[in-house]
Amino acid sequence: MQKIYDFLKGAGTYFLATCDGDQPRVRPFGTIDLFDGRLCIQTGLVKDVAKQMLANPKVEISAMNGGKWIRLSAKAVLDERIEAQEHMLAAYPELAAMYKPGDGNTAVFALTEGQAAICSFTDAPEIITF
Repeated sequence: MQKIYDFLKGAGTYFLATCDGDQPRVRPFGTIDLFDGRLCIQTGLVKDVAKQMLANPKVEISAMNGGKWIRLSAKAVLDERIEAQEHMLAAYPELAAMYKPGDGNTAVFALTEGQAAICSFTDAPEIITF
């Protein structure tokens, strides 16, 4: 888990894919956290991305970092605990103007039942299941 977190944190920006009915949707994301032993991402419940993950929790993430890339597939499960929101927002204080723990909008999604492949053109893929 730490290796995936470090890779995504080092990338800075990753791309999250969700499903909107039968249409895939991809957008850049930047929040990644390790909380309670799980990888977590953050968004607002009012956003389409949150509504899409609540309707269909299957997501994929892709990012580049230092000549390698990661492809991750998982289920995004809403973690409604205030502690998860506090932990995430402490890691990203720049979000304080938009999100507050317990505001009814801040959403932390834990990535579960996942698998990540860290790949390059020269090395065999490293597969991490979580």
